[in-house]
Amino acid sequence: MSDEVIPEPDRIEGAPHPRETITLFGQDQAQQTFLGAFASGRLHSGWLITGPRGVGKATLAWKIATYLLAAPETGLFGDPTLQVDPNDPEARLIQAGAHPRLTVIRRPWDDKTKRLRAEITVDAVRSLKTFFHMSAADGGRRVVIVDAADELNRNAANAILKELEEPPAETTILLIAHQPSRLLPTIRSRCRELRCAPLGADDLQAALEQAGHQAQNSEALATLAGGSAGDAIRLINHDGMALYEDIVKTLEGLPQINRQAALKLAESCAGRGAETRFAMTLDLMDVFLARAARTGLMGEPHSQGAAGEARLLARISPDDRAARRWATLQQDLSNRSRHGRAVNLDPAALILDMIFKIEETAQGVAAA
Repeated sequence: MSDEVIPEPDRIEGAPHPRETITLFGQDQAQQTFLGAFASGRLHSGWLITGPRGVGKATLAWKIATYLLAAPETGLFGDPTLQVDPNDPEARLIQAGAHPRLTVIRRPWDDKTKRLRAEITVDAVRSLKTFFHMSAADGGRRVVIVDAADELNRNAANAILKELEEPPAETTILLIAHQPSRLLPTIRSRCRELRCAPLGADDLQAALEQAGHQAQNSEALATLAGGSAGDAIRLINHDGMALYEDIVKTLEGLPQINRQAALKLAESCAGRGAETRFAMTLDLMDVFLARAARTGLMGEPHSQGAAGEARLLARISPDDRAARRWATLQQDLSNRSRHGRAVNLDPAALILDMIFKIEETAQGVAAA
């Protein structure tokens, strides 16, 4: 396979790559925090960019990288901004993926399996030695983006830690993390954190429009996406709204499930070409369980992801005891899902098993 057709693990289908995204919406505080450190002359060598998946963390990392490598004179006084003229020579090199003082560490391509590897390997991190050696001749700042640090395997994580402990001069390492708690504590302690928040409704809509998408049911989409433009685009691309409706209809009779609907849902996730639907079904079941747990603590939700969902959630999760049961189940099924995907369990069997666990929990709540 040629380089031109190797998929980019940090690109969301149906959206511009983060390096191509013109405007970053909803993360003004994170931008100002970085700019304040830059202006003060106390720039950390390691930055941990955290927050939910799809809220703009990678876009923020690329904008920081562009800002540092373009060495802007503007923005240091008055109203600072990370925006750099797209016609700036450094910015154009970055857009082309050809800047000699910028490198990206991400999951590598496996020529044997013709797939992206599941983790970032230690060899990918060791390539930094070559990058630092080759870029030293140019002088000036150097930037490393790790997308995403959650995907570093143990050896790769230890290799990144060594670079954070003794970073080369004029080097900034930007680590993107969806779940920073999974990182080595020593990695977290070596970095300054930039927290990216979920997008509000207006920012989410603006981000979708910038990516060329229009939502048919904006309220339901915003509810399921949880402030993530990336998740919203995935839902739009793969008919996720209709899929969530199917899940809710399957569960609407809880504490008894509709077994025929459950079997149909499970079978739709099996077979060649159903991989995307299978993965989205697992993700949306996780969303349902999270919303059930939240309902027990906060009451019936004001918005819903599908018709009848709010009423269903209120019935199966009426109090904080129920909330704890649903939160525990969410964690258990999340672990089961990860294990099932790792060992290639039959998708239909895994989905059915998860639905039966949901039924069992609902029956336990009803009997309490």
